[in-house]
Amino acid sequence: MGELKLFGASLSLFSRRVEWALKIKGIEYEYVEEDLSNKSPSLLKYNPVHKKVPVLLHKGKPIAESLVILEYIEETWKVNPLLPEDPREKATARFWAKFIDEKCLANGRTAFFSQGEEREKALESTREALKTLDEEIKGKKFFGGETIGSVDLVAGAVAYWLPVFDEVGEMNLLFEQNFPSLYAWGENFIKVPAIKENVPTQDRMLVIFRGLREKFLAVPTNK
Repeated sequence: MGELKLFGASLSLFSRRVEWALKIKGIEYEYVEEDLSNKSPSLLKYNPVHKKVPVLLHKGKPIAESLVILEYIEETWKVNPLLPEDPREKATARFWAKFIDEKCLANGRTAFFSQGEEREKALESTREALKTLDEEIKGKKFFGGETIGSVDLVAGAVAYWLPVFDEVGEMNLLFEQNFPSLYAWGENFIKVPAIKENVPTQDRMLVIFRGLREKFLAVPTNK
């Protein structure tokens, strides 16, 4: 299919979901690690709007935003499909992917990087979203059934990144106790070889995110 290059960051949950898709499909690619505190000219060139990772460069043409990239990968490489063929089921998968990003992860990030009333509201919204997701995965191995799919890759952040936010930010989400089906899915998900072999170590994440939170909360605001 020609030259394929992925600009990413090892701790970025959005970069990792793209890597997982490429690994599951067995697609060869070149990986370029970006220093997000000193972004490369290439990243700024290929994603001039958001200036963020991930960016997938295929035959010299860039595709940005992880959900868009996942769609592109699925449409370009048909092997080991990550989305169902049925239009309704495919639309449902897209719905849950968007729900995870906009409700679970966005609220979780806000709770992690905030204090006071803003933090409490974000925590409440995070718990509500996780409860909904817990109900959706109940009785299923993966979100699409017996095989891993696109929604699982998007939800990978809930299995691996959000628990780090929980521990570092003392968010008291208590995954195993409060969201047993989601917790069981996460344990299952992380055992998939393509996932297990392509995640940053928990120890490294704990150190990095402690530093990020301390630095962020130390910055004075106008509130």
